[in-house]
Amino acid sequence: MTKIHSSAIIEAGAQLDQTVEIGPYAVIGAHVKIGAGTKIGSHSVLEGHTTLGENNQIGHYAALGGAPQDMKYKGEPTRLEIGNGNTIREFTTIHTGTVQDSGVTRIGDNNWIMAYVHIAHDCSVGNHTIFSSNAQIAGHVQVGDWAILGGMAGVHQFVRIGAHSMLGGAAVLIQDLPPFIVAAGDKAKPYGMNVEGLRRRGFTDAAIATLRTAYRMLYKAGLSLEDAKTQLAELAAQTDEGQAYLHQLLAFIASTQRGIVR
Repeated sequence: MTKIHSSAIIEAGAQLDQTVEIGPYAVIGAHVKIGAGTKIGSHSVLEGHTTLGENNQIGHYAALGGAPQDMKYKGEPTRLEIGNGNTIREFTTIHTGTVQDSGVTRIGDNNWIMAYVHIAHDCSVGNHTIFSSNAQIAGHVQVGDWAILGGMAGVHQFVRIGAHSMLGGAAVLIQDLPPFIVAAGDKAKPYGMNVEGLRRRGFTDAAIATLRTAYRMLYKAGLSLEDAKTQLAELAAQTDEGQAYLHQLLAFIASTQRGIVR
C-alpha cells in the first residue's frame, strides 16, 4: 500500500505505484509518475512532466522537474526522465528540458547524486555516476557511465564528460573531458588516466597499460591533436587488449565540438 504522509500534497493526475513512500510536506505534481519502491523525502517538490523509475531514494528538500532556467523557455511541456536505483540527496535541483534541444533531461540508473547538486535543462547523465556535493552542470551537458564529479566542480554548457573519467573537486570544465581521464584544477587540465577507478571496475592490467600509452600519445608526446589521433588509431590496430577502449576514446575525440581538455 502507498505510504503517503498526511501533510504531503499529491495533485490529481499524479501516478504513484502502490509501494511508493512520500514524506511529510512533499509536493507531487499532476504530471508526475513514480515507480515501485521509490521513496520521496520530506519537503521535496516533484513537478512538471517528470517520470521516476523504481527504487529511487530522493532526499529531503530536493526539487525535481522544475522549469528550465533558460530565458527562451515559454512553458512548453518538456520532460525529466529518471531511471532506476538512483540516490538523489538533499536540496538537489534537476530541471526539465527545452524545445531548443531534445526537450528531455535524462538521468540513467544507479547514480549517486549528493546534496546541493544542480543538473540543468537538457542534460544527459548515464549510469553509475557520482556527483559529489555542490557539483553543478549547466545546460546540454552529457555525462558518460561511471564518471565522477568532485565537490563544487562546475561544468560549462554543452560540454561532454566521457565514461570512466574523473573531474576533480572545485574544477572548472569548459571543454570535453575524454573517457578514462582525470582532470583537475581551476581551469581543468588532464592529470593522467583514472587508473584506480578502472581497476575497481575490472579493467585488466594490460588494458590499463594500453590506455596509459594512449594518454602519453595524446598529452605527453608533444603531438598535435591530429597526429595524436593518427598514432592512437595505429595503436588500436596493433593491439587486442584494450582495443575497444581505444576506439571509444578515438570516437569521443572525433566527435568533439568544443575541443578536449589539453
